[in-house]
Amino acid sequence: MTDPITKTDAEWRAQLSDLAYKVTRKHGTERAFTHDNFPKDPGTFHCLCCGAPLFEQATKFDSGTGWPSFYKPIDPDMVGEKEDRSFFMRRTEVHCARCQAHLGHVFPDGPAPTGLRYCINGVALTFEPDAD
Repeated sequence: MTDPITKTDAEWRAQLSDLAYKVTRKHGTERAFTHDNFPKDPGTFHCLCCGAPLFEQATKFDSGTGWPSFYKPIDPDMVGEKEDRSFFMRRTEVHCARCQAHLGHVFPDGPAPTGLRYCINGVALTFEPDAD
């Protein structure tokens, strides 16, 4: 992992859209089915806040939930986890280990080979297609 990125709240606000700030810095959630589900071309999904590579297109699947879903990160050390007990639920939040941006949650109901579903807010990601 590269060096951690820290910025002031004002710096994050200046860099991000209102929705991206709410989701990534304040642990919000975008509404299901409201974000572009991204291209199907080969490529890499990066953290919107710091650019860290997080997920490959090859691990993306249609979970039917309305959020981009992946069965594994590129590097497990780049996606941190912590317990989330908000809204009277017990879930596992996932965040970018480099800048601490809230990405979404991981659930144990995904496909093989991992059985995991990383349910990620689309607004927290950018997509970079593979070079031709």
